Amino acid sequence: MDTKIPYFAAALGSFIIWGFISFCLHPLHLYNSADILFFRIFFSAGIISMVTFILRSKNFQKQAGIFKNLSSQQKKQTVLLTVLGGILLTANWFFYIYVMNQISIKAASFAYLICPIITAILASLILKEKLKLIQWIAVALSMISCVMLGTTSFIELLFSLIVALSYAFYLISQKRNSHIEKFVILTFQMISSAVLLLPFFPVFSTQIPGEISFYLLIVILAVVFTIIPLLLNLIALKRIDSATMGILLYINPLLNFSIAFFYFHEKANSAQFLAYSILLLSIVLFNWNTFSKNSQTQKV
Repeated sequence: MDTKIPYFAAALGSFIIWGFISFCLHPLHLYNSADILFFRIFFSAGIISMVTFILRSKNFQKQAGIFKNLSSQQKKQTVLLTVLGGILLTANWFFYIYVMNQISIKAASFAYLICPIITAILASLILKEKLKLIQWIAVALSMISCVMLGTTSFIELLFSLIVALSYAFYLISQKRNSHIEKFVILTFQMISSAVLLLPFFPVFSTQIPGEISFYLLIVILAVVFTIIPLLLNLIALKRIDSATMGILLYINPLLNFSIAFFYFHEKANSAQFLAYSILLLSIVLFNWNTFSKNSQTQKV
């Protein structure tokens, strides 16, 4: 069995989970987007901290011992990449909300369509991840699909790039953050994100919701749609290339589109169906080697 398959499954699982986030966000549509973001991060940081420092305290002490025994260079790298990851996640979430509220929903959606392309190209340039010809063809097909679904406004494109770059750099930076257990790394990234967002809470928050249903949905959003998929992302990055992670990100908008069309009965035209079909084809082509190797292993 290819040892990469469990990590590939972790990556796949994270983006499939995010693809169903609309079922949690849709009931929250009457609340301010900034409030949802703040409470999502604050609850995520609180829940994962409780698990790390209380329920898994022995493991945390073990990881602290591992960190203590690292070389000074490895310690600096771990701290830098962990804090940087928290900053990039915060930037990604903050700019996404800003673009959605102040620019356009179309620009916010487009950001996650171009993010996989940017991630694949940056991974090739920065991490020197080599892409095969069939993978470059997949990237080209993704570009064609994005053009079909894209925006014509330069301002919208610019802000879409900012959102996309923040998450692309997050994936690339965390590829090398491998000395400490991923759950502990994610804990400190969520704490960093909460601390960074805290000063903005009095400015951008509208009101503190009083409905119990809001907080129940926020807990689901924090655990199921934030902590779990982010943890799966970090686990997958242990063996999966950043470029592959980026391309698999297309599963998210594909599922969002399918749910919007088949479940919420939103309208879609033939051009959109064609564009998303091309995206699906690009995912298959980009990961063709992984699929074929697994198939050959099973036959043996």
